[in-house]
Amino acid sequence: MNQATGVIFGLAYILGLISTGVFWGRYAILALGIAVAIAMPKLLLKHTKKHFKTTKKRRTRTPKNAIEEPLETRDKLSLLEVLPRAKWVWAMAGLLAFLASFYLVFRSPQPAINDISKLIPAEGNTQEVVVTVRGRVASNPRLTRSGRSQFWLDTDVVSGINGSDGGVVVNRPVSGKLYVTVPLLQATGLYADNTIAVVGSLYKPQPPSNPGAFDFRAYLAREGAFAGLKGRQVDWKREKAIADVNRVNSTTGAFWESTGMQPSPIQAMRMRIARSQLSYLNVPEGPLISAIALGKQAVDLPYNIRDYFVQAGLAHAIAASGTQVSMVLALVIALTKRFSKQLQFGFGVGALFLLVALTGFEASICRAALMGFGTLFALVLSREVKPLGLLLIAATILLLVNPLWIWDLGFQLSFLATLGLVVTAPPLMAKLDWMPPAIASIVVVPIAASVWVLPLLLYVFSVVSPYSILVNIIAAPLLWILSIGGMVSALAGLIFPPAGSVLAQLLDYPAKGLIAIAQYFSQLPGNSVAVGQVSVFQLIALYSLICWVWLGGSSATSNVRDVTEVRDVTNRRSKAEKGGKQEVGRGKNQGKGRGKQGKSRVIRLRISAAWIFPLALMAGIAIVVLPAWHVKSSVFKVTLLATSGDPVLVIQDQGKVALINSGDENTVKFTVLPFLQKQGINSVNFAIATHGHLGLSGGWGKLLERLPIKTFYDNKDSKQIHRGSDDKFMTAVQSRQGVYFLLETNSTIDLGSTRLQFLDAEIPVVELLVRGRTWLIVGDMTPQAQSILSKRLAAAGTFKAAQVLLWSGKTLTAELLEAVGPQVAIASADEIDPETAAKLHQSKTRIFWTGRDGALQWTPTTGFKTTLESEENQTSFL
Repeated sequence: MNQATGVIFGLAYILGLISTGVFWGRYAILALGIAVAIAMPKLLLKHTKKHFKTTKKRRTRTPKNAIEEPLETRDKLSLLEVLPRAKWVWAMAGLLAFLASFYLVFRSPQPAINDISKLIPAEGNTQEVVVTVRGRVASNPRLTRSGRSQFWLDTDVVSGINGSDGGVVVNRPVSGKLYVTVPLLQATGLYADNTIAVVGSLYKPQPPSNPGAFDFRAYLAREGAFAGLKGRQVDWKREKAIADVNRVNSTTGAFWESTGMQPSPIQAMRMRIARSQLSYLNVPEGPLISAIALGKQAVDLPYNIRDYFVQAGLAHAIAASGTQVSMVLALVIALTKRFSKQLQFGFGVGALFLLVALTGFEASICRAALMGFGTLFALVLSREVKPLGLLLIAATILLLVNPLWIWDLGFQLSFLATLGLVVTAPPLMAKLDWMPPAIASIVVVPIAASVWVLPLLLYVFSVVSPYSILVNIIAAPLLWILSIGGMVSALAGLIFPPAGSVLAQLLDYPAKGLIAIAQYFSQLPGNSVAVGQVSVFQLIALYSLICWVWLGGSSATSNVRDVTEVRDVTNRRSKAEKGGKQEVGRGKNQGKGRGKQGKSRVIRLRISAAWIFPLALMAGIAIVVLPAWHVKSSVFKVTLLATSGDPVLVIQDQGKVALINSGDENTVKFTVLPFLQKQGINSVNFAIATHGHLGLSGGWGKLLERLPIKTFYDNKDSKQIHRGSDDKFMTAVQSRQGVYFLLETNSTIDLGSTRLQFLDAEIPVVELLVRGRTWLIVGDMTPQAQSILSKRLAAAGTFKAAQVLLWSGKTLTAELLEAVGPQVAIASADEIDPETAAKLHQSKTRIFWTGRDGALQWTPTTGFKTTLESEENQTSFL
């Protein structure tokens, strides 16, 4: 099998894995394979014949003594010429891609018969399942955003089941992996491979209840886990845990028997390095240096620092990647250059294995390590390294070992960024040959990597950071210093910790500078621009444009170089000819004529190559911007987000956006902002705080940090609890060119085609007139307050029967329900009051609640649509 056939098979395998992204993908890839097997050999044969005729004509038109040598040096096989003509190759490639899709399904984790997730009642998590789980810790504890410790637990025994049947079981054998969170102090001193018992509540992860939210269930499934455990206490009696497990398994060698909770050798080395680098440094500078050296998985970097780096486009700086591998290999080769190639290879491989173990076997570092191994192997064999082929081999091997990595974002970004450096960086460096190489590489590397990862980032996050390339160029010198210094101090700390501490202390100011850059650009207005949901077809179109620029530009450059070589050799031959004056003159004239032809052809090809990039750039912008602009300018949609507490509504009215309530900081960060980003919303036209306790809460401030609010309406009757300074928040709104208003009872707001009126600002009660339909939002009230409100509103004559009623899910009196007479009732709650639900059913009112149905979206044409499926979910008749 030649190289071209191997490349085709490798690409076919990867394409087959990617095809599993859609349910019809495997059959589409099979049909494509059959079509290519039939058509490709014919097309290649036709191209070969055409190329042969063109070459023959060029040879006959060109004098033999002037063109023979350059043609010999020019006749290199093009991409189409190296492709195999045999039908069986293309047929096998299609079959391989088809089988690859089944291989991924086969390797996808599935719960076993005795998986611990089977203990959870099938109807959901309405009843708590309290258990004591014993097993082996599979990862080092990590700090979560909520301040708890998280680790993976390979389960063996479960006791004390209190499930749907109320039964109790002791020492029941189970299998499977658990996502465990425990209080921070409970996990102190806990390491991977320790055997423990955890007391807590089992739960099944639910699908995302809001559009654009993080899919926690899919994340656990990719890791081979199907349940979580909210732990309360960790049993540190190791001997007891081992005895219970061994008694069930009837073996004495189930676990590694060592005294006390101790880390493994790799973990001890990692801790030795981290402690050495943290000895003389503060937080977050110390953890940042360790994260740059070993990756963020090896050390707990504060989440606010992670967010700064992600928002500024510097997330790669704190992730284990090819930078660490290249530095380690360069250091090893430099230290062992006097040794034989075999010893260099041995030391290099050992260093790579150690680095991968220290960084935690991430997909990106494994990819880089495999490429480093290929480079060392080529060094031993004295062979030339082909980075593009090496990248394909590394990707294929990793995906054979773990095909699920095809959907790992870290693996995808690592592969695409490396591909960009391999194929895009060299031509860009050639364009900047007038600059010093060190400075040119600082400019070229972020551009080359960003071009190839940008479409994927748009597809996943729907956000683009306009400053990311600039930030990477500015931060490149500091990153270079911290990367080299961090690796050197890590090596020194591993050998002699005080030396590593001293070296790490020298990196204090560079670390502070890098944090300041990330923090400044992450908070800069316009740092994140939402472009809306990018479809799979848009993603394919964007990468097709990038490949067109890559292949088209390379082809044009090659043709220009070939024609230039022909012209230069022709001129040299003409000047060197000996003979009479007439023959010399004829030779010179011929040379000039050919030179002019060559020059004109060079200009034509250069213009053609120069137009490829701007055309592709304009097409790429159009592919992303035009669909988003069309949707925003034409859509009218009301979305009730699934939140805990007061209802959060987003009204999208042909480009204008109104947000009613925001929730707390976590609601804004994990629910509101992701939804707005997926919708391509970069500013809020109208923000209305209906609830007194949420008027000036942290949620609105968090939203204002990321998005400008043009007009903010606050509840004048807000209670002082949870309330900040009016002047401070007003100044924050106005600093973003916004306007601040206070609302009171009977205030009316025109939101475009929607009108909002505060019927009662204290409770509150808000009426929305949405496309001729009345929506009523009711806050929490006691039965007495509901009765008083119904009579007062009826007496005032301002109350109208509502088609849609939004409430908190708590008790509503029959008097209020009769006065409102809703056709649809929606509770923004996990559960609803049974008596209120019975009254609504009697009146044939359609009931939704966010705890069961997730977020709800309403449009005038389709009515209500739910995010989660349930037996009662149907499209509303409104």
